[in-house]
Amino acid sequence: MKIAILNKYQNKVNRGAETFVTELSKRLSKNHQVDILTRINFLKRYDLIIPTNGRFQVFIVRILTWLTNSKMIVSGQSGIGWDDRLNLYALPNYFIALSLKALNWAKKINPFVKSVYIPNGVDLAKFTFKGSTFKGSRTILSVGAFTEQKRHELVIKAVSKLKETKLIIAGGGGGLKNKIYDFGIKNLGKDRFEMLETTNDKMPEIYNRADLFTLASVPSESFGIVFVEAMASGLPVIATDDPIRREIVGNAGLFVDPADTDAYAQAMEKALNTDWGEKPRKQAEKFGWDMIAQKYEDLFKSL
Repeated sequence: MKIAILNKYQNKVNRGAETFVTELSKRLSKNHQVDILTRINFLKRYDLIIPTNGRFQVFIVRILTWLTNSKMIVSGQSGIGWDDRLNLYALPNYFIALSLKALNWAKKINPFVKSVYIPNGVDLAKFTFKGSTFKGSRTILSVGAFTEQKRHELVIKAVSKLKETKLIIAGGGGGLKNKIYDFGIKNLGKDRFEMLETTNDKMPEIYNRADLFTLASVPSESFGIVFVEAMASGLPVIATDDPIRREIVGNAGLFVDPADTDAYAQAMEKALNTDWGEKPRKQAEKFGWDMIAQKYEDLFKSL
């Protein structure tokens, strides 16, 4: 099968959608011809096109696939909201929901589109568990783009209430790097705060520097690949208390409203003093990319 995966931001930023494209294409390439495109190629015919940017892109691709008698699958990387609502209105052959909540929502928005649940994943060989969640450093890690949606300032406020605890924020893109850095230094000081602009290939060593992972992202976030990367690295997780994060994290962490700074700080303290054993790694193993890719292969057979 000739497959095109469209992402205009590929190799420009490092987010969940870009990781999705990289990891899925790597595995699909074993059985198919897979091209990663930053723009639509009107001259080459594909059996299947997977657009990831939504809106006009997905409607143009839908028209193209109708004209060429090919198929279109849309993965709901944007999450519940108008982007994925428009994706469903574009009548893809299949809509991929990244969570069970998103699946139920998609079926209500457009019951005429075949919607299935296939989450994002993690490379279990790349992100590994070193055998202990206690490194003795009391280091908390948060990973995400420097945007309002990641709510890094809530993590900084919570960590500022803890004693002898360091915070690392790693990510890239989004435009708020300087604002977040200044806020971190103001509340934690240079000895307790570190900010890294990094790429995905350097993340395994960064996860291994931490004792605990957290991300205070808004409840509307579609998935959060960083959660499963952290768990695969053996880190317990503190996440926003919403159905999607509960589905991803399971019993490998704690859930809280990050806007309640006191409760957030208390959850961090509790997590840092809990022996999580292999729970994080075992939870991450439910999301291995090899298994996820096989689900896409099974879906292709129905096309």
